[in-house]
Amino acid sequence: MATNAILSEEETMKRTPQPTAAQTAVQAAVQINDRRWQAVLDRDRSLDGTFVFAVSSTGIFCRPSCPAKRPRRENVSFFDHALQAEQSGYRACLRCRPKAVDGNPQSALVRSMCRYIEQHIEGQLTLSLLAKEFRRSPFHLQRTFKSALGVSPKAYMDACRLRQVKQNLQAGHSVTTALYAAGYGSSSRLYERTAAQLGMTPEKYRRGAVAAVVRYTIVRYTTANSPLGRMLIAATDKGICAIQFGDSEQQLQQGLMREFPFAVRRRDDAAMSPWRDHLTRLIQGHEINPSLPLDIRATAFQRRVWEALQKIPRGETRSYSAVAKKIGMPKASRAVARACATNPVAVAIPCHRVVRQDGELGGYRWGVERKQQLLAMEKQARA
Repeated sequence: MATNAILSEEETMKRTPQPTAAQTAVQAAVQINDRRWQAVLDRDRSLDGTFVFAVSSTGIFCRPSCPAKRPRRENVSFFDHALQAEQSGYRACLRCRPKAVDGNPQSALVRSMCRYIEQHIEGQLTLSLLAKEFRRSPFHLQRTFKSALGVSPKAYMDACRLRQVKQNLQAGHSVTTALYAAGYGSSSRLYERTAAQLGMTPEKYRRGAVAAVVRYTIVRYTTANSPLGRMLIAATDKGICAIQFGDSEQQLQQGLMREFPFAVRRRDDAAMSPWRDHLTRLIQGHEINPSLPLDIRATAFQRRVWEALQKIPRGETRSYSAVAKKIGMPKASRAVARACATNPVAVAIPCHRVVRQDGELGGYRWGVERKQQLLAMEKQARA
């Protein structure tokens, strides 16, 4: 009789459907969230730092003990770390400041990595560089970062770059300036990575972003022959805004239109003749007039680089890494090169005086031959 009872129980267990691993995980998650919700209702300070709760109706996340009015349960989501809540689009409560009590030992590391990426986005960031900076193995950093935020460090870098591109385009910077300032290496790479995310090309995004607030500036310009070929000089009422070189009149006109698509462009050879003569002398290696007015847009980083370039004596050169050290960012040599490439006023800001570490000329927006010729004329004038 006892044997039959045991067999009956075994048969019953076999016939009863057992929960799958996925179902068990869901049940465990529900139980954890129920306990967390009770902690929120109780304003349990002992659990501060173990999780945060986010409220969809306000877009804010808080610590469990936050003294604010309790939200509706259906509007609440839970996160293990403050960084996860931020990554999901929520912002920290200013009343309970949940980020100040994040109890996860890895959160401080990930938070520091995020700040480092944001502050050095203009440079050439890699996982190996981050590993060296934070004294961890690349594998450990990758796993820790992705565990905390749900994305890799590279994906976070891409998001930061896209955000900076959008901000620069909205501020009215040219596509080229926005591209290099965000750390992209080529225009094709920018278009490939951002066209799908923006839903349009960067140029269309820029036009749409600034068209409603842009002020139609009058840009006067002239073109002339120079020792470096055809030269275009353009200026607003505040000062020179563009100095370009090209092989033809059409090429220069198209370049001016790309840089100032919203401006009213007027040719004015007579008014521009003093600056044309002055710049011709400058090209030949003579001293620049320190009062030469410039009207140029720049990011904070570009401005620091360009100011450093203007301090390089004529006839001398500096390496990209030397300029990076000069501005206090020794690891930003590639970003310095990009700032040189976006210089809108050739010669007035002497980006031609920056060369590679090995002494090779490197690139130049207006052609390496012009760069070589400029340096030769400056050395000759100085001799």
